[in-house]
Amino acid sequence: INIKKENLCFEISERHEFSGDNNLEQLLQHYDKENYNIAIDDFGVGYSGYKLLYDSTPDFIKIDRFFLQAIEKNLKKKILVRNITHLAVQLGIKVIAEGVETKAELLACKEIGCHLVQGYLVQHPTRNSTEILQHYPHIQEIIANDKRTNTQNSKIDVHIDKINPIRIQNDMSFVVEYFKNNKETTIVPIINESNEPLGIICEAQIKDFLYSPFGISLLLNDESKSKIKNLLRICGNTDINSNISTIIELFSNNPDSLGIIITKNSKYYGFLSARSIISIMNEENIISARDQNPLTKLPGNVVIEKYISELAIIERSYLLCYFDLDNFKAFNDVYGFRNGDRVIQLFADILRKELSSDIFKAHIGGDDFFVAFETEQELEMDKCIPQIVKILDNFSNSAKEFYSQEDKQRAYIVSKDRHNNIKRFPLLSASASLLKISTKSKNKHSECINNVLSVQKKVAKNATNHLALSCLL
Repeated sequence: INIKKENLCFEISERHEFSGDNNLEQLLQHYDKENYNIAIDDFGVGYSGYKLLYDSTPDFIKIDRFFLQAIEKNLKKKILVRNITHLAVQLGIKVIAEGVETKAELLACKEIGCHLVQGYLVQHPTRNSTEILQHYPHIQEIIANDKRTNTQNSKIDVHIDKINPIRIQNDMSFVVEYFKNNKETTIVPIINESNEPLGIICEAQIKDFLYSPFGISLLLNDESKSKIKNLLRICGNTDINSNISTIIELFSNNPDSLGIIITKNSKYYGFLSARSIISIMNEENIISARDQNPLTKLPGNVVIEKYISELAIIERSYLLCYFDLDNFKAFNDVYGFRNGDRVIQLFADILRKELSSDIFKAHIGGDDFFVAFETEQELEMDKCIPQIVKILDNFSNSAKEFYSQEDKQRAYIVSKDRHNNIKRFPLLSASASLLKISTKSKNKHSECINNVLSVQKKVAKNATNHLALSCLL
């Protein structure tokens, strides 16, 4: 049937018990030696788990559909799949996300760093090989329209070394000549006939042979254990469309990492060296520091706008909250800027204390803050409102400590308003403008969201409970 060995894959299902099966281990070793691919199916829901991963040294693991269903809405699933994926990448194993059926699941898997997906979103199962396409336009369109992808590519691409790879079918004399002719190259990626990366070989490995007695003879002996496959060093690889944070995390998790192989559509694209990744990390740290509010250390307007712009392409339900400190200008005029800064820091500390780390919190500037809750179902948005009420109450009670005893007893201070008129101002409080966004909401663009929150905050200030709530149609 004219199918190459490296294009055939034997799947082992984790749903069956293989512990202690020597025949299976010998069979897997045989297939691996003959250059067939091995995949662990249903990873994460079976008996053998990580022991099977250790014993079989597979080329692929297929994460079970259970972990991927509605993953974009489930933080626990995200953490599990991310950990499995990052472990696999460090072991040089490609990850296939099984049973992907929605656009949101696809984008979540891409964000985590899965190499491949299969499922009804791509194509329904078929026995007719002519129905299997080389490219799926609807999938390409989803990836192309993902705004997160477009901004990431240019940042990564400038750091990628386009090192010419070596095919694993070449003999060792080719490798020796390669390093002789490319003296500045210390690492070379190894690919198969399909241009898919398999690992790397380092110049130092070749020098170990060249500078040892009979080393060159041993190295060039086809019968020796020095064939390319035996010298292959595991190297993590990820797609060029991966998040920068994913690449940094993959690199940081492995203290022995020399870099990351970058692929494009599963084919070798280039190599991101350790030095390049460190440069990217420094750039990201500078950007992060620049976009943080210097007083509260919370993300600022640039990050907020980016977050809101991504709402339009992610199928999730959100409760957005615009916090505004009431009577802050009057307090600032009477008690001074230093105490004003302390009040702002107090509110930021309350947000950190009352809200879990996975909830997006930001400082718009001055006395305005922004929080976004992501929920699995629309009905769960209402469960977030008591948290917001608690934040408002906590702030109102804590802020009283900034006033003199006399002002606390009177429950007001005297100051000038924006028109220079002398007025009485109540003690500090906070109000919250809330906006529900469901998966069915149509007008999820930044301008519309910002306008609603801005107009509605005036309503919240005048409400007895300091809350105003609306739903985006």
